[in-house]
Amino acid sequence: MPVTAIDKQTALVLIDLQKGIVGRPLMPNTASDVLSNSASLVNAFRNAGLPIVIVNVIPAERPHNLRAEFKMPSAQFQLEWAEIVPEIDVRYDDIKITKHSPSAFYNTDLDSILKKLNVTGIVLAGIATSIGVEATARAASERGYNITFAKDAMTDLNDKPHENSLTFIFPRLGEIDNTEVIVEKLGERE
Repeated sequence: MPVTAIDKQTALVLIDLQKGIVGRPLMPNTASDVLSNSASLVNAFRNAGLPIVIVNVIPAERPHNLRAEFKMPSAQFQLEWAEIVPEIDVRYDDIKITKHSPSAFYNTDLDSILKKLNVTGIVLAGIATSIGVEATARAASERGYNITFAKDAMTDLNDKPHENSLTFIFPRLGEIDNTEVIVEKLGERE
């Protein structure tokens, strides 16, 4: 469903645009395209004076279900792996959330921060569409936020899960469109 409107109090939530994830093979959108479109969203939200939430992940140690590729061998590696890429202009007044599971809401203070700011809507973008973005969207929906998905500012490790989220899951949770349309609607909000 295309974007019809953006709430007056909307936050941009960027999921896991960090060195350890952006550097992996991604599809169908390239990391470069996702970062470029995410940067456009950041600029639009800054110009509108709206909150920007920068989320990174440091996976929790759960030996029974944590794949070897995500095990963190050292604290230094963990910090570098979780560092937000330089293409995203992170500023001191951005909201920074470190999560330890797919959802940015699970065991974090994201919901209480957004509620204090009277946020009623969120625009979601990031990596991976079917993991961090989808888990955060489901949690946001359960908490009553109006959700807009920037489909050209997200991607996945595989195109099939990405398309599944965009085709079957996201239309049940919110509206989906390209960055350009979302930026346009952001300027029209009342």
